[in-house]
This record gives sequence, C-alpha cells and structure tokens, in this order.
Amino acid sequence: MTHQAPPRPAPPGTDPGRQIAQLREALELVERISGRAPARGREALLDEAARVSDAYDRALPIVQRRFDTLAVETAAWAAAGVEALLVAGASSPPRSAAMRLALRLDHALDALKADIGL
Repeated sequence: MTHQAPPRPAPPGTDPGRQIAQLREALELVERISGRAPARGREALLDEAARVSDAYDRALPIVQRRFDTLAVETAAWAAAGVEALLVAGASSPPRSAAMRLALRLDHALDALKADIGL
C-alpha cells in the first residue's frame, strides 16, 4: 500500500472564481477532444466565476478550506487527465476517455459550487 501526502490547500489570496474558471477552461479543452461542443459561453463563465468568488467570501473558514483543498485536488487530477489524453491522442484523440473525463470534471465543478452554497 502506498501513502500519498494530502494535497496542499490553495495559498492565501487565491481567487476561487479564477480557480473555477481555469477548471472550466480545462473542461472546454476536454470537451473539444471528445468531439462535443463546449456547453457554456464566455459571459456565462465570467458570471459563474463572480458568483463563486462572492459565495466563497461569505462562506465559513472551514468551508473555504474544504473548497481550497478540493479545488487543488481537482486541478491535479484534471491536469493529469488532460496530459494523458494529449499523449494518448498523438495519432487520434481518445474521444470516449475524453468524454468520461469531461463528465467527471463537470461533476467535480458542481460539487465545488455546492460546497459553498451555489
């Protein structure tokens, strides 16, 4: 059995809206690899980022720490997934794997927003 160190929470001053926006951009890339058109427009993404930042600011410190930890975890596995897709898709994109990653990332984003009351 291996032991992994827990992920580090986001450093103080990290903008949660920006974290969500970056994860949405990763989701958009994965959706493109899967062959599916991205579901949201730029204005919707900006609105979501603003709402997340506002809800985060109003959340209790323990909720903020949980959000930070889950955002870091999500960013880590999403980055690993995108990298794997790009490496595997050198000749042709692995659409089914990309679709599965897109769905998982979309669920993770919903969970992050739910944690702060959105």
